Amino acid sequence: MLHRHDTATRRRVVPSALAGVLACAGLVALGHAGRAQAAEITLIAPGGIRAAIGQMIPAFEQKTGHKVRATFGSGGGTKDRVIKGELFDVPVVQPPLEPVVGSGHVVKESETPLAVVWVGVAVKAGAPKPDISTAAAVKAMLLAAKAIAYPNAASGAAAGVSFNETLEKLGITEQMKPKIRIAQGGRGAMELLAKGEVDIGLTFISEIITEPGVEVVGPLPKDISTPTGLVGFLHTQTKEPAAAKALIAYLSGPEAAAVYRERGMVPGR
Repeated sequence: MLHRHDTATRRRVVPSALAGVLACAGLVALGHAGRAQAAEITLIAPGGIRAAIGQMIPAFEQKTGHKVRATFGSGGGTKDRVIKGELFDVPVVQPPLEPVVGSGHVVKESETPLAVVWVGVAVKAGAPKPDISTAAAVKAMLLAAKAIAYPNAASGAAAGVSFNETLEKLGITEQMKPKIRIAQGGRGAMELLAKGEVDIGLTFISEIITEPGVEVVGPLPKDISTPTGLVGFLHTQTKEPAAAKALIAYLSGPEAAAVYRERGMVPGR
């Protein structure tokens, strides 16, 4: 390192062109230092956790200085993108996890439970709330409904896949077919409900409470509906491992747990 008197002497003899090069080099060094401290992290996750993560991103960015660029999609679509090798620093996926881990694109040891979401029943705001306390009550409600809406399982919507399984367990899949309106995502199902085009809507509770004109009745009973877990991973090829780990830690920490509860979810830890 140059002493002050050495620096002053050299300033007098360094040609102006070389001085310009040194100045540019200094700016580049500062740029590298800034990137090392404040990284941009990419994240992909299913729509069921969109509202919660969207609420937490500004607080995480303010706390750490990092920036988060988030992408949301269906549960199945998100998982397929990770398995195919698309690079997201923090993939959030739903079980089964074996295909994701087996793809080699996530660090197995980084597996971190974030939250659990339940499929719930919704009615139009102000409408009477039906009894859904038992499987028998849910079956009676569905058979009495004029029309129901839920997300498209064929497009990978986890809530749709789960509710199709519920219909199978109740033994009323064929009976319900004429009443079903398949929607594009949970938001689409809630829009149909709010417009009065159906009288019962079903999707993740976390997607019901964010939409206007509808109200949550409650979650489907455990014996006919399996909750969906959401798990965070570190991508094997991330260029920002420290920042990505910090994001996973935040999304599974105590501040996040409070947000998940607020958003109708159960913390994974």
